[in-house]
Amino acid sequence: MFDLSTLLLFMGTAIILVVIPGPDLVFTVTQGMANGKRAGVITAMGLSTGIIVHTLAAALGLSLIIKTSVVVFTIFKIGGALYLFYLAFKSFKRRKVIFRLDNEGNNGSNGLFLKGVLMNILNPKVAIFFLTFLPQFVDYKTLNVPLQMVFLGFIFIILTAIIFSLFGYFSGTFREQFLKKPRFNEYMNVTATIIFVGLGLKLLTTTM
Repeated sequence: MFDLSTLLLFMGTAIILVVIPGPDLVFTVTQGMANGKRAGVITAMGLSTGIIVHTLAAALGLSLIIKTSVVVFTIFKIGGALYLFYLAFKSFKRRKVIFRLDNEGNNGSNGLFLKGVLMNILNPKVAIFFLTFLPQFVDYKTLNVPLQMVFLGFIFIILTAIIFSLFGYFSGTFREQFLKKPRFNEYMNVTATIIFVGLGLKLLTTTM
């Protein structure tokens, strides 16, 4: 289904995107700091689980787009590429912004898993991102495009769960060494900018 180079490229890109400081990662770190290591890991698991819904939705959505018409697929490509270019612009614009960690709202670890799930499921930006990110690594010459999307999505979920759990468990250390380091945040956002531009260009050249 996938050659080794495609899988390695996907995993490398996914890891970079997961590590970039964002609301989900900051929320995980905050819970780990405020409520303990267990709370950080539970939050990470909840956020990762929520991605399952977006993976399945993206797989079904892309499948329907492909089956509809070449025109619809072209519109999808252009719209998706513009969204990725917008993400690139946002990443570059906030490259010098330091995320603030808010330790308020310490309600214990109960309900954190469900809160994490809902945070991702109800975030339309996550849905749009998956519908534009996963297709970059799909082989459209085969008939099992939805299966490829689900497979890639679950790899992304596993990577997210592992990385977020590590951040949640060692939240204090990661806070000092990563989230509070201006240079780290700047480098990661510049890297994200390059990746988003590359993905947008790749999407524009994708054929059915």
